[in-house]
Amino acid sequence: MAINAYLNFNGNCREAVGFYADVFGAGEPQIMTFGDLPPNQEHPVPEGAKMLVMHARLDVFGGTLMFSDTFPGMPYAQGDSISLSLTSNDKGALEVAYEQLKVGGRVTMEPQETFWSKYYGSVTDKFGIQWQFSLEESSPS
Repeated sequence: MAINAYLNFNGNCREAVGFYADVFGAGEPQIMTFGDLPPNQEHPVPEGAKMLVMHARLDVFGGTLMFSDTFPGMPYAQGDSISLSLTSNDKGALEVAYEQLKVGGRVTMEPQETFWSKYYGSVTDKFGIQWQFSLEESSPS
């Protein structure tokens, strides 16, 4: 299991990811945009958000930095734009951590299957720390 920093930006994520990729010699980042989301008539992606970064990831000195633009209409305050991402291939460990961290806190997204993870959820704990939980499937041998 790993804990990774997840950095959020207000429309300039692509620029930030490129900057950090250069700084850390991390190579060309893989970037997924909100426009890459599967179509959903109940929750359409606004035209202006389609090119914003939904997720990007850089491997830096043996750790991982993850990035996203804030979806339009969601609150953003510079300095409050970081969360911790708990990533594991052990769903049970993620469930235990989620249940404990939500006590006295606020659930942002109940754990559920998404198109990128079989188990993904988020919570702000009682100390105001934002946590994301993501099941990372093991690579086939």
